[in-house]
Amino acid sequence: MVTIARLLNLTLVVPKLDKTSFWADPSDFEDIFDVGHFVNSLRDEIRIIKRLPKRFGARYGYLPLQMAPISWSNEHYYLQQILPLFDKHKVIHFNRTDSRLANNGISMDLHRLRCRVNFQALKFTPEIEALGNKLIRNIREKGPFLGLHLRYEMDMLAFSGCTHGCTDQETEELEQLRYAFPCWREKEIVSEEKRSQGLCPLTPEETALILHALLGFDKEMQIYIASGEIYGNERRLASLRALFPRIVKKEMLLNPEDVRQFQNHSSQMAALDFSVSIASKVFVPTYDGNMARVVEGHRRYLGYKRTYQLDIQRLVELLDLHSNGSLSRAEFSSSVRRAHVTRIGQPSKLRVILDQPKEEDYFYSNPQECLTYNTSNATNVY
Repeated sequence: MVTIARLLNLTLVVPKLDKTSFWADPSDFEDIFDVGHFVNSLRDEIRIIKRLPKRFGARYGYLPLQMAPISWSNEHYYLQQILPLFDKHKVIHFNRTDSRLANNGISMDLHRLRCRVNFQALKFTPEIEALGNKLIRNIREKGPFLGLHLRYEMDMLAFSGCTHGCTDQETEELEQLRYAFPCWREKEIVSEEKRSQGLCPLTPEETALILHALLGFDKEMQIYIASGEIYGNERRLASLRALFPRIVKKEMLLNPEDVRQFQNHSSQMAALDFSVSIASKVFVPTYDGNMARVVEGHRRYLGYKRTYQLDIQRLVELLDLHSNGSLSRAEFSSSVRRAHVTRIGQPSKLRVILDQPKEEDYFYSNPQECLTYNTSNATNVY
């Protein structure tokens, strides 16, 4: 939205976060990000205000237009279709702001600004930064660690319709939760079909096998689980813990009073997990969601730190072959490693797919154009 406001020469109001979703997180933008830094660091680019001035309120005859821009739109769309709307409405509330600007094909000036926003202007609040740094210090005192985004919370499974590995009772519970939310029950989902397409998160048991294949048998490696409560709790973590007993979570590394201020604020808790994931020696996400992509992009930007982009569809094939006895453990492990030789966060060109922007590399997961290369060193472009 910063980039769009700059393109249209408009004033931007500090964003408001959605509080009506399933997660019901009461956090505001300023509870997560340092608003002063955000505004001041972009002062030379656009004007950002913290709230809409009263003179643009209903009392003075203004009614903001509520709309969602078309996803992955180019500069022409905003200049030709959106800008004229401001002549009539003066204020527009974009109620959907994810992926509204094209990944590719925008001017370099706007792209530089997008880089600047993503990697410099957005900073967590001092409170989140301080606690995140404390978490990192506490875990590093005990040795190197792997950040594991184990996306296996109850809400994720209900939302995705993925129930592989769940009991009949758990499957029914997840379906009930899914159908309780109108926006989640729009279409029927066949769990195993979706899993075979690589669209389901790996289960904790599958994750244990994949980590063992990628890393070998290293019982000394700390595994930091960057997620909420795992569905099935310790029962589902047994296989992972058997191979990697040094599993840690933020609740284990901090005092209860440290965590208490962030409880029931899922976005702020996720910010802590993000901070630790950025600092980990290796990062492995078990689902290709927003958190995984944002962490991947920042780790690339910070020097291409080892970050696995798991080929879930291929892994499901290998897991099933191993499960039915067609692949030995050694063959399975070798196949997993071969499948990911080029999927560890190395420098790579942005994948551009004409007319299929959803399938392209997301700007924030592969910030290739934010960097220029001088032999083996990367520097920013602004």
